[in-house]
Amino acid sequence: MDIRVSHCFITVDDHEQALAFYRDALGLEVRNDVSFEGMRWVTLVPPSQPELQITLETVGAGPGASPEDRQRMSELLAKGLLRGLIFVTDDVDAAFERIQASGAEVLQEPMDQPYGVRDCAFRDPAGNMVRLNQAAKAA
Repeated sequence: MDIRVSHCFITVDDHEQALAFYRDALGLEVRNDVSFEGMRWVTLVPPSQPELQITLETVGAGPGASPEDRQRMSELLAKGLLRGLIFVTDDVDAAFERIQASGAEVLQEPMDQPYGVRDCAFRDPAGNMVRLNQAAKAA
């Protein structure tokens, strides 16, 4: 049996700001942009992994979300408490420089971790954490 991830969803509160980060700073490509009844879904793909679709969705985009649910999600998003993404790259230092130059909020500069990766972290404009990992170089 072959099971693979095809889609993941990231909640954002401003799609244009999120596009400046995910498309312009990270280099993802827009695959789809759909608006419906006050909600919006923008699907992006990494050029080297076009089968993985990352969708930026409106806060509380679920059909069963109540106004109270949407408010709570907005509060959690503002605090940076919703889950983010981890990308893999072959040059975390170069990626860090490019993303930092875009003005993205830096959470952690590149550093070697004891669990075998060199990584860095940013916060997207909505507050989601985005990490970039590079496999540690063999000694």
